[in-house]
Amino acid sequence: MQLSLAGRHALITGGSKGLGLAMARAFIEAGARVAIVARDAATLQAAAAETGATPIAADISTAEGCQAAHDAAVAAFGQVDILVNNAGVSQHGRFTAVSDAVWQADLDLKLFAAIRLARLAWPGMEQRRFGRIINVLNIGAKAPPAQGAPTAVSRAAGMALTKVLANEGAPHGILVNALLVGIIESDQWVRRHAADPRGLSFDAWKAEQGRNVPLGRIGKAEEFAATALFLASDAGGYITGTALNVDGGKSPVV
Repeated sequence: MQLSLAGRHALITGGSKGLGLAMARAFIEAGARVAIVARDAATLQAAAAETGATPIAADISTAEGCQAAHDAAVAAFGQVDILVNNAGVSQHGRFTAVSDAVWQADLDLKLFAAIRLARLAWPGMEQRRFGRIINVLNIGAKAPPAQGAPTAVSRAAGMALTKVLANEGAPHGILVNALLVGIIESDQWVRRHAADPRGLSFDAWKAEQGRNVPLGRIGKAEEFAATALFLASDAGGYITGTALNVDGGKSPVV
């Protein structure tokens, strides 16, 4: 089955590396015009040069940054048909050690950015009677672990947001879904490997991490991007309000 996004225009946050960059590649290869948003200008420009995506430098942890990112995408393309809320890094620790500042920063980047960008893109999607919103969360949203705050909490809120928007968007052709990340090779996992003091090669470290996954390996960013592409395409036209685990079977919750 050939998946096509010809004629579609996508905005992907956290799009300069990792899963965001993989999704940008997949969407562009399927025919979409794609804008990628990130804070680091150098990484952003390198990603844009590699993929042909339109780079947008913005801090979407603020309302002003969300507005700027949306306005830049509309200026470039005329509209946003597909919104992928992907920005965010894992923040976790012992509950009593997580400060108000860390809680607020996590909610601003992972929850309020998704709320604000969806609210900005929504009127155009509703008018055209077509829209796709994909919220990238993680499997802690369904099965929050000990010391999983604040990420597990903000991601669980993102799952609730997904269902609210799906129910409101369905009559207008706006489909809203969440993809829950398990252990998938991305920039975050590269950093975790670098922080491991044992000096294992990346391949050996990946193999070790994969032993905790029922499929016996960690996932590839391209596999995650293919799932997002399906949901963004017409082939996923009868799927909305779902929170799909992309985790090789690792989550204890379906």
